[in-house]
Amino acid sequence: MEKKILLIEGMTCVNCQNRVEQALRNMAGISKVQVSYSKGQAEIEFDGDILTLESIIDIIQNLDYTVIQKRKIHYKKIGSSIGTFAIIIWLYYLLQRFGVLNLLVPSMLADSTMSYGMLFVVGLLTSVHCIAMCGGINLSQCIPAGKDDSGNGNSEVMPSLLYNTGRVISYAVIGFLIGGIGMILTGGTKTGIPLIMQGILKIIAGLFMVIMGINMLGVIPVLRKLQIRFPNKLANKISRRKLTEKRPFFVGLLNGLMPCGPMQSMQIIALGSGNPVSGAFAMLMFSLGTVPLMLGFGSIVSVLGKKYTKIVMRAGCILVVVLGLAMLSQGVSLSGINMNRTATLSENTEELNMAEISESGDVQYVSSELDFGSYPEITVYSGIPVKWTINVPEEVINGCNYKMILSAYGITHEFTPGENVVEFTPGEPGSVQFTCWMGMINGKINIIGREGE
Repeated sequence: MEKKILLIEGMTCVNCQNRVEQALRNMAGISKVQVSYSKGQAEIEFDGDILTLESIIDIIQNLDYTVIQKRKIHYKKIGSSIGTFAIIIWLYYLLQRFGVLNLLVPSMLADSTMSYGMLFVVGLLTSVHCIAMCGGINLSQCIPAGKDDSGNGNSEVMPSLLYNTGRVISYAVIGFLIGGIGMILTGGTKTGIPLIMQGILKIIAGLFMVIMGINMLGVIPVLRKLQIRFPNKLANKISRRKLTEKRPFFVGLLNGLMPCGPMQSMQIIALGSGNPVSGAFAMLMFSLGTVPLMLGFGSIVSVLGKKYTKIVMRAGCILVVVLGLAMLSQGVSLSGINMNRTATLSENTEELNMAEISESGDVQYVSSELDFGSYPEITVYSGIPVKWTINVPEEVINGCNYKMILSAYGITHEFTPGENVVEFTPGEPGSVQFTCWMGMINGKINIIGREGE
C-alpha cells in the first residue's frame, strides 16, 4: 500500500470536498481516502499494483480541480487577490452610493418583514454558487444521454424542470420550518422578531455571504475553517444518495438539504420573519431566482466554454461578497449600532437642514423633503424638542423608504403623501443614524450644542 497527500486547488465549499472524496472512494485499489476542504488536500492510501498515482490525479482533475505538487507563494496570485478586493470595494461603493438595491424593491412586494422581490434578485445573482457547487449534478440530471425515438423535445426539458422543481420545493419547505422556529422564538406573536434582533440576524447572514464568497474566490484560505458544515456522516450519506438516485425530482429534493452559503443566509432571513408562511415564501422566491441560470447552465457551458464560464462564475462570486457587505451594512443600521462623533457647525449648515428655534425657545423646527433613494440629513440643537416636517411627494414612496426607523428615540414612522411631522427631543451633542425598515437607506441627525453652552 502507498500513502500520498495531494494538494488540491479549486475547491470552493464542503460539497467540493465530498464530491472529490466520493469519486476517489469509487476507484478500485483505493483503501482509504480523506479529503479536507479547509486544508485543500486529499490523504489517499492505495494499492500501486492496481492503479497509479497519475490515474488518481486524472480523476481529480477531470472534476475540474487542480492537483499541485507543493504550495508556493505566487506573487501573480497575490496581485490578482488585491485586484479582486479593489473591485469588491469599488462595486460596494457604487451599490451604496447610487442605491442600486433600492431599485430592486417594488413597493407591492414589500411587507413588514422583508422584500420578496429583492430575495428573487439575490437568488439570480448568487445562482453562480449553485453552479459552482452543483453544476456537475445539474448537468448529469438535466442533459439526457440521448433523445427518444419520437424526437419529442420534452425528453430534454423535463429532467431539468423536475430537478429544479425538487430544489424549489425543498427550499420552500425548509423556509416554512425555519419560519416556524422564528414564530416560536417570538412567542407566537404577529409582530415578528424585534428590530434589533432582525439587525443582528442580518449581520450574521451578511457575514455568512462574505465568507462564502471569499472562500469561493479562494483569496483567503484561512476563512475556510469558518464555514458551517453538516456532520460528515450525514453529508456523505446525502451525497451518496444523490449519486445513486436516478430520478431528477428526488435529486433536487436532496440538493435542498445540502449546506450552502447563500441558502444559509436566506434561512436566517426566513427565521427573522417569525412566520412559517413568510419564511416559506422568502425561500421560495430566493430559490426561484436560482432557477434561470441552472436551467440554462448546459447551454452556457457549450456556448462560452469552460474558460469563460469560470470568468462568469468568478464575477458572480464577487457579487456574492458585495451583497454580503450590503446585508452586513443593513444589519448594522437596523441593530442601532452607531459610531457617535461630535457634530459641529460648518459653513454648509444650510445644506444639512439647520433647525430654527422658536421665539419662546421651547421648540425647534426643521423641514426637509423625502427623496426616492435617500433620507435627509438634518442639524438640530441638543435638549430642545424638535418638530421635523418632511414633505413627501407621492411618486417617491417605494417599498423601502416608506417606513423610517429612528431607533435612538423609539420612533417608527410610515410616510404618507404630503407633510409628515416627526417629533423627538435630541440628547447629547453627536450624531444619530436612522434607517429605513430594511436597513438599506440611511440618514443622519447632527446634534450640536448652542453657543455658550
